[in-house]
Amino acid sequence: MSRKLPLSDSEISRTACARTLVHCGVDEKTGELLTATVLAERVDWCIGLATSMVSLLLGEHWNATDVDTLNAGVDAGGRKLPSNAWMALRRLGWTVDAPAKVNDRIVRAAQEQAGRALRSVKWRADVVAGVLATWPAGPKKRTESEWEAVRAAIPGGEHLLSSVIRSRTRQIARFQQKNGRLPADLFEVEPAPRVARMLLLAACDGQQASIERSVTEPAKVLLRLQLPTRPDPQAYADWTWVECPITLPPTVPANAVTHLPTLRIVGGRVRADLAYTHPVPKAKRSGHTAALGVDWGLNTLLSAGAARLHDEGTITALGAGAQFRASGVLAKQYRLRRLSERLHAKTDQYTRLADPALDGKNAVLAEEIRRVCERRSNLNDALAWSAARWAVDQAVAAGATAIYLEDLRSMEAGGMGRTQNTRMSQTVRGQIAIRMRHLAAEVGIAVVTVPPANTSKHCPGCLTPLRHRKAPDRPTVSGWKWALCPNQECGWQGDRDQGAWRRIAARGLAHQTKTVVDKTNGTMVIREVLDKMEAKAVIAAAPKSSRNDRSKTDPTRPRSNRLTPRRREVPSPIRPCGPAGKCPEGHAPTDRTRLPRAAHRRQGVTTMSTPTTGHRPRGAALGAGFHLHAHVTPPRWAEPAPKFTVAWDHLADQRRCGTRGACPA
Repeated sequence: MSRKLPLSDSEISRTACARTLVHCGVDEKTGELLTATVLAERVDWCIGLATSMVSLLLGEHWNATDVDTLNAGVDAGGRKLPSNAWMALRRLGWTVDAPAKVNDRIVRAAQEQAGRALRSVKWRADVVAGVLATWPAGPKKRTESEWEAVRAAIPGGEHLLSSVIRSRTRQIARFQQKNGRLPADLFEVEPAPRVARMLLLAACDGQQASIERSVTEPAKVLLRLQLPTRPDPQAYADWTWVECPITLPPTVPANAVTHLPTLRIVGGRVRADLAYTHPVPKAKRSGHTAALGVDWGLNTLLSAGAARLHDEGTITALGAGAQFRASGVLAKQYRLRRLSERLHAKTDQYTRLADPALDGKNAVLAEEIRRVCERRSNLNDALAWSAARWAVDQAVAAGATAIYLEDLRSMEAGGMGRTQNTRMSQTVRGQIAIRMRHLAAEVGIAVVTVPPANTSKHCPGCLTPLRHRKAPDRPTVSGWKWALCPNQECGWQGDRDQGAWRRIAARGLAHQTKTVVDKTNGTMVIREVLDKMEAKAVIAAAPKSSRNDRSKTDPTRPRSNRLTPRRREVPSPIRPCGPAGKCPEGHAPTDRTRLPRAAHRRQGVTTMSTPTTGHRPRGAALGAGFHLHAHVTPPRWAEPAPKFTVAWDHLADQRRCGTRGACPA
């Protein structure tokens, strides 16, 4: 199969990863069918050999001199180092002795894994070196001149997040408090990283592994690789070829080119992280006329809406926007966090007691902690994928070609109370943004981060500072949820988050010519707000229709010829106890009592303030699943309403009677 991917002018290649399980294998030498357990054992032997060599390489070269040499990009002779990490390590002469008789390709995989770790630590080492070179007089609070000095000492520090510098400062301060001196560099503060147990087959060639996609069945691939028959192979005869059929998930396109996977052992089974390359539409940095603005929140995790840039330069909102509320999911996450904290407290107490009789209880607690952590991780992962998919679907439905996010990576939880700080620190904003970029790239939508300054403070219609109140029916009580514009000519009021996404979308459309690609991670970002462009980042009010204009613009709605009585001709019975019986009188519903769904609520000017009884999620008490706790509002874009059919009157009568069948006379 050709590894060259044909592309058109409007397409680019994109590499993604799909997680699959390897259920079985066939030993080519003996023809023996290897079960999942036997295959996992042999793969684990191979991973163990590679991991031991990675540990030796990291332990030997975990110092500033070797890391700088590797990241300099040239060898001792002045030649440029290869991009592949294993080739760069061999050019520098950094070899390792294998613990057993292994193929040279296994040594390649170990060198590739170690080289990637040594290359990635360079950025952290530069940050720590810059902080040490400009160590402040008061580590807890820098002055303005000290902030300028530390940013100048760090490569690319002018765009570095303040939270990163603060976290490294706290790390160095703890070392100073413990040892009575400042460290020399990062490698004195952090030990060599723990080696992940995995096998990078991407560094191998056909002598160790190969992969081929089936022509007749595109969802099938055949992975061939050499695996040891014993944990300590003594000769090449102890390695045999194994054929492993793999079923691809439906997310992998039929025209995608597959690459050699990375093998891991998860839960006693072999998991293959299979990389594939496929063509996708090319996302543009500028030239957008419709964009989706997304605002972050706590209870309302995402608030999003679309805006359109017209030819004359005005920006209008497309509809009322929508929200993704995950209060039930976050409540479950908080309960799991408190449970994890209690389990860790018990484990620490047993460790302090140092009683051998408590070793059994300590082992049980360790296993329970692992399970709780896994549940928290799975819940965060599901929430991130669900929120990202919802945001991308909103953009597709609105016809937007860009999604503008406010850059809140530098936001830290502090000074807002213990509960609020914990909630802010445990949100999954970063994971949602990563998955949003992943899903948006599939449809050619650009995801751009914009500066978050004043997105919730200024009015989206006139940029006047807003007045925040507790609720629309309490305009004199200070709060943060409801916003009112004091400008009499504008008079905008609405939910704080609804105004924020309008500001974000308008700012992104007005500053789209300033979009750049971050060289460190390849993401699109608008770094600064210009006053001249910000003055145009306002949402123009929709034109109001005059009530005096009664001109006819649409055809007359067809009416049904069926004569339906407007009232009952006979008295209706009382409501029956069971589900059977005639339609009851009045507007009493006949279906079962449903759980309250927050997605059906609308917050307008007449909305009452939040009740004081507190939030009691019934779904959580009943042990319901994830989607019962994540509520979204459907998109209401500025499009004409659908025309009614001839059965409109008949359906209205059915709703009035409370039935879906024939209305009883």
